[in-house]
Amino acid sequence: MIQNRNLYTYTNFRNTVFSEISIGISGNSVLLLFHVLAFSSEHKPRLTDLPIGFLAVIHLLMLLVASIIATDIFMFHQGWDDITCKSLLFLYRFLRGLSVCATCLLSVLQAITLSPRNSCLAKFKRKLSPCHNLWSLFALFSVYSSISTYLFIYMVKTPNVTSEHLLYMTESCSLIRFSFPMKYIMSTLFIFRDVLVLGIMVLSSGYMLILLCSHKKQVQDLHITSFSPKVSPEQRASRTILLLLCFFVLMCILESIMIFSRHMFKDDPIFYLILMFVSHSYASVSPFVFISTEKDIIGLFLSTCEGTVTI
Repeated sequence: MIQNRNLYTYTNFRNTVFSEISIGISGNSVLLLFHVLAFSSEHKPRLTDLPIGFLAVIHLLMLLVASIIATDIFMFHQGWDDITCKSLLFLYRFLRGLSVCATCLLSVLQAITLSPRNSCLAKFKRKLSPCHNLWSLFALFSVYSSISTYLFIYMVKTPNVTSEHLLYMTESCSLIRFSFPMKYIMSTLFIFRDVLVLGIMVLSSGYMLILLCSHKKQVQDLHITSFSPKVSPEQRASRTILLLLCFFVLMCILESIMIFSRHMFKDDPIFYLILMFVSHSYASVSPFVFISTEKDIIGLFLSTCEGTVTI
């Protein structure tokens, strides 16, 4: 178990983690505000607008909870009781599970949006609605998050004495290490859960990639004309989501390596601090990727800046 004094000395990691959380909260707030304004206008929302807005809400709440958890790691205070430990850590895992499932659903919806009219997925364009999207998210999340209920059993308040049977989570909270048979059972469930979600993402991403390559070939064939066709908003959004999915998978791989390293190298604080940074990376980076591809947000920002300069 990590000694309490170790993490307080890593001031550079502390500043990096809080800076990452602050940047992520700002980006998700801007993205959420834009989608609220878009839904309140007369403009017809796209199939992916609701999942993106919902993803911004999830990431905003997740980063706020992460900031509370980070204060128990890097700052001195009276400490939490057992109920607070269980509630906060479970809430964080709950929101993170929603983030994973919403990202998975977003990739599927974008693949449906990009599909041509003569494909088998085209019929879903007319049938899908915000209600269907929420039910799909709820079904996927129920499967994904059912495993996280173990936190209510194995999360405890950190005792005053150091124990090898406890895994450090925060200064106030520790996780009871699994027994030998339970470790293999939970590992199997975690692998099944991750393979299910990542498998859906890979299939939808591969389908989008095939469609984008096909479109690029058509553009090259038509390039002999006086002008080349513009990239549609759906294709631009698909490229954005493909970029985010690649980044998401990379962060998942790094997170798995850090978790494995914690168990192999006796819970070294360096691995835990890197794990914290990696766990929040997707929630902090994703809103800026979405914002960079939204011409309406960029136009609103530029008009605001011009109005400020004029005043």
